[in-house]
Amino acid sequence: MTPGSLNALRRERELASLAGGERVDLVVVGGGVTGAGIALDAAARGLSVALIEAYDLAYGTSRWSSKLVHGGLRYLAKGDVALAHESAVERGILMTRTAPHLTRAIPQLFPLYPETSRGQQAFIMTGLVAGDGLRRAARTPAAVLPRPRSIPAAEALALAPGLSPQGLRGALLAYDGALTDDARLVVSLARTAASRGAKILTRVEALRLDADSVLARDRLTGQEIEIRARQVINATGVWAGELAESVRLRPSRGSHLILASGAARIGATSVNVPVPGENNRFVFLLPQPDGRVFVGVTDEPTDGPVPRVPSVPESDVDFLLDVASKAFTRPLTRADVAGSFAGLRPLVEGGGGRSADLSRKHAVVTGADGVLTIVGGKLTTYRKMAEDAVDAALTRSGLHAGPSTTSRLPLLGAPPRHRLSTVDAPARLVAKYGTEAPRVAALGEVDPELGLPLFGGTEISAAEVVWAVRHEGALDVEDVLERRTRLGLVVPEAEAARARVQELVDKSLAGLA
Repeated sequence: MTPGSLNALRRERELASLAGGERVDLVVVGGGVTGAGIALDAAARGLSVALIEAYDLAYGTSRWSSKLVHGGLRYLAKGDVALAHESAVERGILMTRTAPHLTRAIPQLFPLYPETSRGQQAFIMTGLVAGDGLRRAARTPAAVLPRPRSIPAAEALALAPGLSPQGLRGALLAYDGALTDDARLVVSLARTAASRGAKILTRVEALRLDADSVLARDRLTGQEIEIRARQVINATGVWAGELAESVRLRPSRGSHLILASGAARIGATSVNVPVPGENNRFVFLLPQPDGRVFVGVTDEPTDGPVPRVPSVPESDVDFLLDVASKAFTRPLTRADVAGSFAGLRPLVEGGGGRSADLSRKHAVVTGADGVLTIVGGKLTTYRKMAEDAVDAALTRSGLHAGPSTTSRLPLLGAPPRHRLSTVDAPARLVAKYGTEAPRVAALGEVDPELGLPLFGGTEISAAEVVWAVRHEGALDVEDVLERRTRLGLVVPEAEAARARVQELVDKSLAGLA
């Protein structure tokens, strides 16, 4: 096993060490993108760190994103230049250094119909040009994210043949960043932290937090343990208030639909359709590498207890289909919908107004008990959030460590972008595993059974399941279906794969013993 391998055997050994009294510098509670980012930042500075997560890596909000790495255009339109610049800088770091293999440039088309006035067109283009200025300020090359431009109707229809030609006078074309898979980013962060000595422990639930200890329960055995640390950080996102009473969040639901392949006919170009009556809000259609299209996103406040897995209400389905259909020759219907998902944004309470208007800024809050809680923010800026959280932990605890190094630290499997095409493995695997792709492919070469797809109609192989259990911390069939392969996004596909995945998980776990 490599130092970055996460599996049941390593979990058992490291949990026993903590239960036996080992004290670490930091305990991070929460296995989403922020928690994993904090664990990596701390470990890269030479601190000892343990991350505990009640369920699985990327179990919560981090796997329900739009799979975009935003450049901050929306924040720029609201006049928040600092947040927009931060977002553009972090996007550039992800795409050029941290995870080139997990990111790609995606064309964004803004079709221009009579409903979009010349003034609105100028407003959008001004924003796109300003966003390109942020790209340059962040030193992200145009070779990675090309400059925006106006294009004629014929070119727009060539890029997205499903668009209605009626009244189309052209389009604006810009570029932003997209992730292959948000859950895979979290797993990669956690594994990179583990390669630097971090203890990454899933199925370990925090029951009580103090500044220097966590009372936790191993959800596999029921055993309660006290984990001792110099500082505890609460990074549980939208659930932070359950462990820190002083934290006040206003969750906002972001719903997405998954359209069957071929339903929208937009090729590899995303399409942004303006929401009627809104100046700076769009419903986007985002093509995925497998041919499906995500349609999103809503921004609706939610009240009451925070669900572990949010559902998409019928009203959101109707809204997304209705707005998206306005730009297409063939209206999108429920028959085109193969699946759906929703995430809850952990927005900091900011008084009245719409959740869509609340800031996406983050903050590190110190509770009366001395626990640090990181709140707010968004996936794109996870690295800066992690840096700020560790800086705050050093200040409060008196620990000594150098400055953050993660802005120049590639994740496991990340080659320079110009070398991606030289990795000797199928492009589909390279986009998920980077330079580790040949090792995944080799499992199927050694055992031809592992090289076969899990079922007819998918390219995901049995080897990827074995890899997930041996190296990516998957402990059961749901970890594989929901967060390592994402087959769970479309229920019929998950059910088609379930029996084979269960067999592979059982055999792989037995092989670790």
